[in-house]
Amino acid sequence: MRKVLVIVPFPMGEESRQQRMAQMQAVQLGPDIEFDFRPVRAAPANYTSEHDSVLADISIMDAGKDAEAEGYCAVCIDTMSDSGLNALRSMLSIPVIGPGRASMLMAMTLGERFSILIMWERWRHLYRKTIAELGLEYRCASVRSIGVEPDNQSLLAGKEEQVLPLLYEAATRCIEEDGAQVILLGSTTMHQAHAYLSERLPVPVVNPGPLTYKLAEMVLALKLVQSRKAFPRPLVPRETMMDAMLAAAQRQQKG
Repeated sequence: MRKVLVIVPFPMGEESRQQRMAQMQAVQLGPDIEFDFRPVRAAPANYTSEHDSVLADISIMDAGKDAEAEGYCAVCIDTMSDSGLNALRSMLSIPVIGPGRASMLMAMTLGERFSILIMWERWRHLYRKTIAELGLEYRCASVRSIGVEPDNQSLLAGKEEQVLPLLYEAATRCIEEDGAQVILLGSTTMHQAHAYLSERLPVPVVNPGPLTYKLAEMVLALKLVQSRKAFPRPLVPRETMMDAMLAAAQRQQKG
C-alpha cells in the first residue's frame, strides 16, 4: 500500500480534519493508495499577508520534513498558496505537490484563460506570486472575491445558502465579463462548492485538493519526482532547529 501525506495548513481537531478529508469523495483513486491528513503544529490565523506567508512556509515545512522517513511515498499540500512547497521539494526525494501551481497548469490543458474564485480580497496576494512564477499573467482572466471572510475550521458548513449563490454570481461574471474559460476554486476550504458550481456553470471548475491526490497517484505510477537540478538539497539541513521552533510555537499557541 502506497501512503501519501496531506498537510493541512492549520492546527485543528478531529471534526475539522474530517471536513478536510471529505475532499477525497470527489475523486476516484485506486485501491493501492491511501491518504493521511496531518494538521500542522502551529500556524498563522489565516494567510492574509506576507507576514503570514513566511510563518506558513515554516509550519508546513515542519509538518512534512519527516514524511519520507515515515514511509510516505508522496506529499500533498492542502492550500492553494503552495506554502512550503519548494522547501519540501528540496528536502525530500519523494514527490511534493501543491494545488496552486497544479490547478493553474491544469487550467491550461482545459482552456486558454482561467479565473480564480476566492472568498475574500485578503487572499489575492497568494495567487499573484504563483501566477508570476509561472508567467501566466496573460492567461489569468481575473481573480474575483465574494467578500466573505473564510473559516479554516468549519469551511462552508452552515453558510451554504449565503455563500453558494455568491460564488455562482462571481463565477458567472468571470466567464461573461472577464472571458474565463476555466474556473479555479481559490482554496481547498471551498471544496464543498465544487459540485454546486460545476453543475451550473458552462465551463470546467477545477477542485484543487482532489486534483493533487490524483496527481500524486499519477506521478507515483509514472515513477516521477521533482528535479534535483531545480530543487537542490540544503548543504546544512536544520531539522532540529525547525523542530525546536515549532515546538515552542505550539506551546505558545496553546497558551
